[in-house]
Formats: sequence, C-alpha cells, structure tokens
Amino acid sequence: MDATPFSGPHWTDALRADLAGAASNGRVGSHVVSESDRVRVWLLALQPGERLPFHTHVQDYFWTATSAGRALSRYSDGRVAERDYAVGDTMHFHFEAGQSMTHDLENTGDTVLCFTTVEFFGSANTPLF
Repeated sequence: MDATPFSGPHWTDALRADLAGAASNGRVGSHVVSESDRVRVWLLALQPGERLPFHTHVQDYFWTATSAGRALSRYSDGRVAERDYAVGDTMHFHFEAGQSMTHDLENTGDTVLCFTTVEFFGSANTPLF
C-alpha cells in the first residue's frame, strides 16, 4: 500500500500538476450543447485511454451514462476509484455553499464512453465556467 495518498501507479507528476490547477476549472464535459438561465447541459465522450482533466464541480448536477464502459477517477483527496457504467446509470450531486468536488475521468475500457451532465444554476455556489 502507498505511504501517501498521491503516490502509486495512478498518480504521476503530470497528474499532480494538473490537480494543482483544477480548483478554477469548471469544464465538466467535452462541450456545452445547451444552456439557459436554469441549466447547462454538457456532453462528454472519451475514447479508450482518453482522459478528461481534473475539474471542479460546484453546482448541483447529475450525470447519465449514454454508453456502457469502464472508467477511473482520481479525486482531490487522493482516492482512486474505477467502475463500470451501464447505459442509463445516473448519479445526482448537491453542494452546499463552499462545497465542491474535484476529480478527473479516464476511460480505461475498450469502447467510447459517453455521458450527459446537467448543471443547475441557482445552486449555492457561483459557477466556475
């Protein structure tokens, strides 16, 4: 077991440097496809081996997997989690004032991995993007 939370095979110098600048990165998907005064909708598509850089969520949001696959996420507290996704898997997140979550997402499977993410304006925090 690693002695520190940011060591081991899932943490390189480049990843640690990317994490260091992530607090102001609110790009939580590949691109925005819709935005209103209430929501912002992102699409995310990752090829096998591709990675969405570290980014920070501050708005209430949910994501839905629109393709099946496998991905690994590294978190700002040093955790690393890998999981399989099925079409339709969905998770909802809520952040109180001052709360956030910073992580990356790396496609570790052999298929394109796709998500739709919806951020809700009017959440307790000011949007980063």
